[in-house]
Amino acid sequence: MHTWFITGASRGFGALIAEKALAAGDNVVAAARNPQQLPGHLKGHPKLLAVALDVTDEDQARRAVAAAVERFGRIDVLVNNAGYGLLGAVEEATAEEIERLYATNVFGLLKVTRAVLPQMRAQRSGHVLNLSSIGGYGAFQGWGVYSSTKFAVEGLSEALALELAPLGVRVTVVEPGFFRTDFLDASSLALSPNSIADYAATAGAMRDFAAGANHAQPGNPEKLAEGVVAVVKASTPPLRIQFGSDTVAHVEAKNAKVAQELATWRKLALSTDFA
Repeated sequence: MHTWFITGASRGFGALIAEKALAAGDNVVAAARNPQQLPGHLKGHPKLLAVALDVTDEDQARRAVAAAVERFGRIDVLVNNAGYGLLGAVEEATAEEIERLYATNVFGLLKVTRAVLPQMRAQRSGHVLNLSSIGGYGAFQGWGVYSSTKFAVEGLSEALALELAPLGVRVTVVEPGFFRTDFLDASSLALSPNSIADYAATAGAMRDFAAGANHAQPGNPEKLAEGVVAVVKASTPPLRIQFGSDTVAHVEAKNAKVAQELATWRKLALSTDFA
């Protein structure tokens, strides 16, 4: 039996992963800015502890982790799920928007991770799952700033995996594609108020696509949550797991493009070493 600590657990992937973990017989610490907003069927579950957590508040993160250990004795799985999107061209995004996004998606993830890792190191076991995105492996127009936060998550996760492996702690990056959650709603997605006409065919077209795709995405959130539980139960979990046919296709296309570009420019790339 595992004890899960899940951020952003009041809705979306976080709530669904909590539900599936409980169904598997595990303990769950459901962390949310407002725990009262947890789904009704989760409240009062004997194996669930609801804790208040704004991931941008490091002291609150430490208190939440302490409450989790006091209740269940350990934390086996950390799911860094809390985060939101920002849609708009890179030039359209304001400094305030960018800083606010990084405060949650990157610095918030780091604060929670730093609060949990001492417990996992002491146990010499644990599993950190960091929610990235289809855009965390290969960026799209209109999602540049958001993708940059997820690229940061992927880089941090790769380094963490190397640092924590000798200590018995595993790391997995979760890369969802477009799933039928509320991610494209105003509650989870910020739109840059600036709109520059020169980007109408790129970032502007992506704004239109996102509006039309809302709640019509191909991915089934229930199946993703089940997949996350399966990854945690696996004897040898992956560093990266792609969820959704769109993500698989995107990763394959990027890998092929990088390989082709490397082959084309290989001679110049190798020529810069000392002879």
